[in-house]
Amino acid sequence: MRRLTLLMALLAIFPLLPWTPTARATDAEDQPVDDAVAEIEEDEISDFDRDHWAYDPIVRPAVPVVVQTDWPRTGIDRFILARLEKDSLQPAPPADRPSLIRRLCWDLTGLPPTVDQVQDFVNDPRPDAYSRLVDSLLASPEFGKRWGQFWLDLARYADTDGYEHDKIRDQAWKYRDWVIDAINRDMPYDTFIRWQLAGDQVESGGEQATLATAFCLSGPDMPDINSMDERRHVLLNEITSTVGAVMLGLQFGCAQCHDHKYDAISQADFYRLRAFFDSAIRLEQNKSVSVLASHRDYPQTHLMIRGDWRRPGAPLEPAFPRVINDAGTVPSPDASPRTELADWMTDRSNPLTARVIVNRIWQQHFGTGLTATPSDFGVMGDSPTHPELLDYLSDELIREDWSTKRIHRMIVMSSVYRVSGTRPKQGSDRESWDRALAADPDNQLLSRFPRRRLDAEAIRDGLLAVSESLNHEMGGPGVRPALPVEMVKTLKSGQWKETPSKADHERRSIYIFARRNLRFPFFATFDRPTADQPCARRNQSTTAIQSLVLLNSAFVMKTSQRLASVVSAGQPDLRSQIDSLYMRLYSRHPDGEEVTNATEFLASGATLKDLCRAMLNSNEFLYVD
Repeated sequence: MRRLTLLMALLAIFPLLPWTPTARATDAEDQPVDDAVAEIEEDEISDFDRDHWAYDPIVRPAVPVVVQTDWPRTGIDRFILARLEKDSLQPAPPADRPSLIRRLCWDLTGLPPTVDQVQDFVNDPRPDAYSRLVDSLLASPEFGKRWGQFWLDLARYADTDGYEHDKIRDQAWKYRDWVIDAINRDMPYDTFIRWQLAGDQVESGGEQATLATAFCLSGPDMPDINSMDERRHVLLNEITSTVGAVMLGLQFGCAQCHDHKYDAISQADFYRLRAFFDSAIRLEQNKSVSVLASHRDYPQTHLMIRGDWRRPGAPLEPAFPRVINDAGTVPSPDASPRTELADWMTDRSNPLTARVIVNRIWQQHFGTGLTATPSDFGVMGDSPTHPELLDYLSDELIREDWSTKRIHRMIVMSSVYRVSGTRPKQGSDRESWDRALAADPDNQLLSRFPRRRLDAEAIRDGLLAVSESLNHEMGGPGVRPALPVEMVKTLKSGQWKETPSKADHERRSIYIFARRNLRFPFFATFDRPTADQPCARRNQSTTAIQSLVLLNSAFVMKTSQRLASVVSAGQPDLRSQIDSLYMRLYSRHPDGEEVTNATEFLASGATLKDLCRAMLNSNEFLYVD
């Protein structure tokens, strides 16, 4: 009835018009011959089109003047505090040292701090104790394993092709190892980008630079498809969309079939960007393409009418996206197209590359970027909450030779990163907290540290770390731990061959074999994305299955037993064991009530393994304040 009422209302507003036949969308064989030479009709880019914050040049802003001059430690703090003071709000008090080291270790390495690390930091009286801790974590090989996963999410990395047969890519893991190594070595971000677009053309880069171009080819592919022309079309479009979204923060993929509905990106702009890659791919039936290479014989780029691979329109040459190429820079005909693209992408005149990556780094530290749409800086994306701070960090990245580790250090050394994420118990600090909570419930102004749940890899790695089971070995092909028996029964033969070495089963999660059509169950439960397209921000769900996995799975049962054995071996008396558990899992000592509760739980007939399992399931372990 409601649908009928709505329909009648719509008809009253939009009366039926006489039907007239229109031209239908024809198939390739029905297409007029002149499609191939049709001229491109596209609007000129106007000043109105470029009147958008993301397209403005990066200009280093003046650091704001603030009233509370004793709070800022870095330029970052002045931008945050100035915005808070504008709304008559105060930042939360500093986090205590146990909370701070726990936050920092999970953040930079994806692992909880050890008991020794906590005690050393808490008892270190030196004024530079925190900066020493930061530097040691940034220098740790675990840093690259943690932050490499964020880039692999964007690169849609997997060890298989996907689609129906999901064939294994034997050498894919080398790109994963390259990413981890590049991040650990603090490869300048402009070089990081350049190698992934045109590393095969960098004379000084050697095999590693060529290997980096696997970024472009890490997405799904169908080597056994009948038409290599269709496969080429789909693959090139996927590369173009990924480069546009990941490196420029623009949804170029929306213009494959028609001009972008909102941004000034025409369909021709899409295929001009795609033209940079046309000479880089040569396909063979039933064979994956692992890296880019330059080929002299390659098809002419055409605009594909309605995105149909069978309907080539007017020919096109490589050209930079017009809306962010205000200077009208034209690729040199004497240079490699991809080298020209890499040079333009990392030129300071390009306003997006630096903004996009510093926003992604901020997002991973605070849960949300300065703009909450990290892969959409277009007109439909969210405006930044602190636009001057975004430009300040972008300029800083370029000034510091594109060092991303220096941006990480600036952020974690700031006062805003070190504020408490827990509501004060009483006094003026609590009143200030409550006032900021009421005025800014979504915490966009960052008066307090945002509470965040650990992601799938951190939960698994953390469980192995606290039970002293984690294998820190680096590199090599992906490992395949045992799957649940009931799952194995449903799989095709050979789809998941368990790695013989049991020690390898306990390596860090970034080394788990990434099958595109079969996510490792623990990861799937905790919202790890599929690798079908770039993932800029993971979904975060709360489900009953997650609780059941943490409570009853064989993995957690085994971890709890190991943790109980480690604690009981190191601490002979019950009180010390309880204290050890709290330090290992929560980086703090228990209070009197918590000791009493744990003691009574064990006295009721529960074992130390049961206590370990209960504490691993607590929010205090799974969330970081």
